Amino acid sequence: MRPTLTHSWLRSLLSVGLALAMLAAPALGQSTSDSTTGTAPAAASSTPSPEKLESLVAPIALYPDALLAQILMASTYPLEIVEAARWLKDNPGLDSKALEAAMQKQSWDASVKSLTAFPQPLEMMSEKLTWTNQLGDAFLADQKSVMNAVQVLREKARNAGNLETNDQQKVTVEDTASGNQTQTIIIAPANPQVVYVPTYNPTVVYGAWAYPAYPPYYYYPPGYVATRSAVSFGVGLAVGSAMWGGCNWGHSNVNINVNRYNNFNQTNIKNANWNHNAQHRRGVSYGNSNLQQRYGGNQARNSQARDSFRGRADQGRQQLSKGQFDGFKGTGSASNLAGKSNRLGGAEGGLGQGKGRQNAGRGDFGGGNGFDGGNAGNRSSAFGGSRNGQQAMRNSQRGFESRGGSSRFGSGSGRSFGGGRQGGFGGMRGGGRRR
Repeated sequence: MRPTLTHSWLRSLLSVGLALAMLAAPALGQSTSDSTTGTAPAAASSTPSPEKLESLVAPIALYPDALLAQILMASTYPLEIVEAARWLKDNPGLDSKALEAAMQKQSWDASVKSLTAFPQPLEMMSEKLTWTNQLGDAFLADQKSVMNAVQVLREKARNAGNLETNDQQKVTVEDTASGNQTQTIIIAPANPQVVYVPTYNPTVVYGAWAYPAYPPYYYYPPGYVATRSAVSFGVGLAVGSAMWGGCNWGHSNVNINVNRYNNFNQTNIKNANWNHNAQHRRGVSYGNSNLQQRYGGNQARNSQARDSFRGRADQGRQQLSKGQFDGFKGTGSASNLAGKSNRLGGAEGGLGQGKGRQNAGRGDFGGGNGFDGGNAGNRSSAFGGSRNGQQAMRNSQRGFESRGGSSRFGSGSGRSFGGGRQGGFGGMRGGGRRR
């Protein structure tokens, strides 16, 4: 079994990879230089050009509508795509029921979880990470334009004789008056219970590719054997409720089949609309400033909160290392430490509950002979027994004085803080552990 990277390492690697890939690739909505005309690249915009959009959706435009919708949703969460692809490689061969059960333990977005039932598209998205990231950003920037680009390519494939009903899929053409399209091409599995994922070369299936400046990505799965047909299909997948997405062509966006979604995710949502959840972006930046302003606010606030917490934690550790914690001021001698340590006792009796019992604090400082007790166990002297720090200090001093300064710290066995979990800071179980 392949070793699995921790989330922090994987997130770091992905962030570096995305940054390098974006430096090497044209920015979202930016044209590459045309070698025939020598024109300069166009300025980046939040919505890519129609030509760029067609190149982005070309690898998936001929997928069944429901699968297409889920890929578009999941492309907005590139880090989780990588994690899911790695997880699937480490857990192969799960049937639909076992997969649905396993997905309940994962924290990924529901769209990412669903793609574990479709290994080929998930692997393609993980391997072509720059494309995945650009596709997701384009979809977030302008869903309508992305959906229109899909219809443009479907019409091209149909006109080229490469999109038709067969044993694997059902292709339906509906007249429409919305947008720039006069018809809507719908692709659905021929058998609703079995999904066939098509494999094709985008530069062939749509006819001659018209945009040399925007060559489309394409992916051949491992073991793929070329056929005479422009489109081939692998083994049918019985995916159960994992295919719950939908394309709302009338509004040029995606939606959710609520019943199938609830069955797969074991939940009870009622809203069929899909909305991007920036929390599942997991720190991966968006491709342009418009998206960053629109969705990146939560990321900035979460990052600021984490930095603030880390700052406070670091400050606390520095203070503790410098001896600024009140309970450890002074010379550090055994008698001094013993005189002030009753504040670390338990709220339910601490070190002896004021009854003078010897060795009542045996768990407090690691299983040595501990403190001699005395009045040091006053209930109000512990951290948990008093909300007034000054009162706790006075109680501590009285406890020390009542023993005439004779309280002693352990037996010097070297276990001075070893038993902290059971009797140390705070006396979780009522002070020293009784034996």
